[in-house]
Amino acid sequence: MLFSSCDTKQKEVSPPNILFITVDDLRPELNTYGASYIQSPNIDLLAEEGVQFNRAYCNFASCGASRASVLTGLRPTRNRFISYNTKKDIDAPKAVSLPLIFKKNGYKTISNGKVYHHMMDDKMAWDEIWRPPSAQMDYALKNNIELAQRKGLRGPAYEKANVPDSTYRDGKIALKGIRDLKKLKKEKQPFFLALGFVKPHLPFNAPNKYWDLYDPKKINLPDNFVQPPSTPKKAFHTSGELRKYHDIPPKGHFSDELSLQLIHGYYAAVSYVDAQIGKVLNSLERLGLAENTIVVLWGDHGYNLGDHKLFCKHSTFESSLHVPLLIKAPQIKKGQKLNHIVELIDIYPTLCEMAGIKSPENLAGESMLTLMQGNTRQKDYAISKFNEAVAIVNDDFLYTEWTDNSGHPYERMLFDHSTDPLEMDNLAEKEKYQKTVEELSSALHSNWGDDYLNTK
Repeated sequence: MLFSSCDTKQKEVSPPNILFITVDDLRPELNTYGASYIQSPNIDLLAEEGVQFNRAYCNFASCGASRASVLTGLRPTRNRFISYNTKKDIDAPKAVSLPLIFKKNGYKTISNGKVYHHMMDDKMAWDEIWRPPSAQMDYALKNNIELAQRKGLRGPAYEKANVPDSTYRDGKIALKGIRDLKKLKKEKQPFFLALGFVKPHLPFNAPNKYWDLYDPKKINLPDNFVQPPSTPKKAFHTSGELRKYHDIPPKGHFSDELSLQLIHGYYAAVSYVDAQIGKVLNSLERLGLAENTIVVLWGDHGYNLGDHKLFCKHSTFESSLHVPLLIKAPQIKKGQKLNHIVELIDIYPTLCEMAGIKSPENLAGESMLTLMQGNTRQKDYAISKFNEAVAIVNDDFLYTEWTDNSGHPYERMLFDHSTDPLEMDNLAEKEKYQKTVEELSSALHSNWGDDYLNTK
């Protein structure tokens, strides 16, 4: 355990609290990750006070499966954690989840907002589960609420409204988190407080002041706003999640004008959720709880903002898989920016080791504590998937295979990020890279888990 206090007679161990913050659809397009035009001061400050993992990857490019994977420490397989609608209680009912192991070790566990995709999933792991009441699809404007109430349809893909922060769900989640911290301070029991913020998930709704942080004339389309012919057609999708919203064309590529407006809305939603996170972190400091609290902030998967003319996630491009991951702990050196490759399933064993809790033996991840302490570790890869596409990030390469039920690949995709960070040139079928493909394929199959191909 990292946290302790002592007097002249004996050493007394004090279990650390855990503030566990997950953010839906948050790609690492943040100021602290080099995007100087993004207004994310509170997340930036957390990075300054903690450790920033520059090369963190999700294990599934959709929310439900990604969250179940993180919270159980198990990899997605062909038959487990396979969609946004995943339930831990169905796919891994016997797994001792991250909140449950902390609960078993004397922690009070609270889930606020969207932690699991389904509110009551893994309910035995939590002392309290809460989600905020809100209008239909979290709109504030009457017309948009009415549009969202139509059967089988949704409202607009974004909303700009002159309303207080607390009008939307994330503002309510922040206020609930602050109330919980005040109550938890009075209790002697250590806590595992999880806050699941929804934005910047669609619809991109935020108060006016966050939209006004960005000059639309200075917002640009991504440099890879194209679908190169060398890339397998299966790598692309129709951005179907976005198509469900009002005034979004049902098919075809999005116009430049609409794409820029959506990017603007996403940026506004990022700044809005950053402000809510800041309120909670400021409260943690004011209450004197920060000195014995581990804070972890992670995005459940990446997000395409016009990359390869795609929106939403649902692919194995870097933009769908790369996520922000920040960990702040009192006895860890501040301001570190680490380039070692890590994956979200590494969070579970990391928090257990930091808290002095024995991890379940079947966890697929590996603790990152040694990295935060200035050392190294042998594991330096990440494995991610979406549907039949399964990918490995190793060194500068991102390699994807589409596999059948026997694990045999029938389509491949390879990018070298040292020369092609925008993923414009698929190298998988080029003779020069066949040895690389063979090595990455072997590494992928060796490390995707013994049960990857198992049926339920």
